[in-house]
Amino acid sequence: MCGICGFNWDDKPLLKSMTDSITHRGPDDSGFYTSRGISLGNRRLSIIDLATGKQPIYNEDKSMCIVFVGEIYNHRDLRAELEKKGHKFYTSSDTEVVLHSYEEYGEDCLNYFNGMWAIAIWNSRKKELFLSVDRLGIKQLYYTVIKTKFLFASEIKALLQSDEVGRELDKKAFVEYLTFRYTPTEQTIFEGIKKLLPGHCLVLSKDKIKIKKYWDIKNQDIENESVQYHSEKILELLKDSVKKRLMSEVPLGAHLSGGLDSSIVVALMKTLMDTEVKTFSVAFDAEEPFNESRYAKMLAEYYGTDHQEIIVKGDAITHLPRVIWHLDDLDSDPTMIAQYLLSEMTKKKVTVVLTGEGADELFGGYDEFRFLAYSKKYLSSIPSQVRSIATPIVKLTPDALLDKYFHFTSALGEKGKDAFADFMKNADSLEKSYMILTSFFSDDEKKVLYSDWLYEFERKNTDYLSQIRPYFNEVTKGNVLDKLIYMDIKRRLPYHLLHKIDKMTMAHSVEGRVPFLDYRLVEYSFRIPTNYKLRWGTSKFILRKAVKGLVPKEILHRKKHPFVVPFDNWFRQGLKDLANLVFDKSNLMHGKYFKYEPAKSIVKRYEKSKLYYGRQLWSLISFDVWHKIYIENDDMKNPPKDLYKMYS
Repeated sequence: MCGICGFNWDDKPLLKSMTDSITHRGPDDSGFYTSRGISLGNRRLSIIDLATGKQPIYNEDKSMCIVFVGEIYNHRDLRAELEKKGHKFYTSSDTEVVLHSYEEYGEDCLNYFNGMWAIAIWNSRKKELFLSVDRLGIKQLYYTVIKTKFLFASEIKALLQSDEVGRELDKKAFVEYLTFRYTPTEQTIFEGIKKLLPGHCLVLSKDKIKIKKYWDIKNQDIENESVQYHSEKILELLKDSVKKRLMSEVPLGAHLSGGLDSSIVVALMKTLMDTEVKTFSVAFDAEEPFNESRYAKMLAEYYGTDHQEIIVKGDAITHLPRVIWHLDDLDSDPTMIAQYLLSEMTKKKVTVVLTGEGADELFGGYDEFRFLAYSKKYLSSIPSQVRSIATPIVKLTPDALLDKYFHFTSALGEKGKDAFADFMKNADSLEKSYMILTSFFSDDEKKVLYSDWLYEFERKNTDYLSQIRPYFNEVTKGNVLDKLIYMDIKRRLPYHLLHKIDKMTMAHSVEGRVPFLDYRLVEYSFRIPTNYKLRWGTSKFILRKAVKGLVPKEILHRKKHPFVVPFDNWFRQGLKDLANLVFDKSNLMHGKYFKYEPAKSIVKRYEKSKLYYGRQLWSLISFDVWHKIYIENDDMKNPPKDLYKMYS
C-alpha cells in the first residue's frame, strides 16, 4: 500500500512537501518523477516485491510512468498474458503489471483487474494523465482544479500543501454532512476539492478533464436457482476471494469483532493458511452488547488464533484530533477512535489485515434495510388516513414490541417514537422513509439550530429526495431491498465505511483488505433473488446458509449488533465536559454556523434521548474539531496533540 500525489507542472519542492504529508501511508520509501508538464510522487508501504517494487515504475521505453496505491490480486495471471504479447518486466510487482496492462489495453485495462487501487499514469507521448480508483472505492483519490492547474492525491492534506489550494468550507457538503454524518457525493467538505468516484477514471489532456464510468452493478439478471445452488456459489467465491487476499510478503492477520462477517473471514483464513492466524479485536469498557469481547475470545479459541485485544475507555476521546486529522474529509462516527487504536495495536504484529466489511451491504444485513423493506411491503398498504393517526398509537406501544422490528427505537427514547410515528405517516414514499431513518437532524431542528444564513442556504440549495431518488430509480430489477443495497454501495459504503477503514488503518501504515468486496462476489450478490437475502425476518439468510458448519452455531444464529461505542459511559467520563467547551458562547461555531441556545440545549436534552442527541452532539463536536484543525490552524503537516488545548 502506498500514498500518491501529483500535478500538471514541474515543482520539486511542492512535490516533496505533498509526499511528506502522507508519509504515514508509506513509511518505507519515497519516489518522484518530474518532467515538463508533470510531477508524480509516491510514498511506499512495502507489501509485495520488497526488493524491486520501488516507484515510480516505467514501461520499456520509459514513455509511460506510474505511481500506484493498492493491490492487484490477479497480477500474476495478467503478467503471464502480457508476457505472451511481448511485454518485458524488470520487477515482480503488481504496479508494473498495471502499467503494461494500460499500455496494452488502454482504459479497458481496468476491467481486467481484481483488487483495490488508485492509479496515476503519465503518457509522455500523448502528454496525458490517466487516473482511476477501484470499482467500490476501497481506495480514494482526491483532486482539485485551479484555472489550468490540476492536483491530485491520496489524501486531501497533501493537496493543501499548495498555497494555491484554498481551505474553505464547502457549504453544500457541510449541510449534507450534518444530515447524513458524512459527505455523500463527489464533493468533499473542502470547497473545490472532489473525490474521484468509485468505478470511474479520469483523463487530463491539454488541460481538459474527461471523467468516465467504467463499472456498475445495477440490473444484473436474477438467477432463480435454489438456495443450495446460491449458497455453494457464494462460499466458492468467498474462499477464492480470501485466498487472493492472503498474497503478501509481510505478516498479515484479521480484525475479529465477534460477529458473523469477521468470523467467516477468519474461518476461511484458517483453512487456507499454513501458519497460525493472528487476530485482533477491540472491546469497550462496558457491558454487552457494547462489549463483544466474549464472542471474539470464543471465536479466537474456536479457530486457535494468536489473539490480541485492546480495551477502549472513555478517555479515548483525547485521540479525536488525530483521528479527524487523518480523515481529512469530515465523517462523524465515534467508533473511528476504536478503529484508530485497534490499527495502532495491529501494526505491532502485522502490516496487512483482513476485515469483514461489505457483507451487510451485499446481503441486506442492516436493520434499516429490513425495516424499510417490510414497511414498504406492509405499512404502505394501510390507508394514509389510518397512518396519519400513528403518533398516539406509537406513543402507547411498548418499547419491546417496537424493538422487535427496529431495535434502535427504545434506545432513541422519546425521539425514537416520534421518528417511528413520522415514518409510518410517510411509509408510501421510499425516499421520505429513508430520510427519516437516516437524517441526524429534522427540518424543524435545523430551522431552530442553524444560523439564519445556513438554514436559508440549505433550503435553497439542497433537495435530498431528488438526490437519493435516482439511485432507487436506477434499479429496475429486484425489489425495495435491492434498491437500498444499490444506494448503500454507491454512497454510504465508499464515502463512510471504506473511507474510515482506509484512513484509520493507513494512519498506522496498515493495509486493510476486504474480501467481501471482491467485485465478482459483489456482482453475483445482485443475481441472487432478494427473498434469499431477507427471509422469514432473518437478515443475510443466504450468507448464513453458505457458511453453515464453518462458523459456530452461536455466531451463525446471533442477532446482529451494530459496532457502536458505549456513548453514555463516554458522556459521563469526559465527553460532557468536552461538549460544554465546544458549545461555549465564545466558540467560533456559534453565531457563524449555529445559534448558541439551541446548540447548548442538545447537551441538556441528552438524558431524554441519549442515542438521538448523542449522535447530534458527536456530529457538532467533530465538525468543530475539524474546523479548528483545517480552517483555523496553519499547520497542515502535523495533527494537534492535545484536544483540550484546542479550547484553552
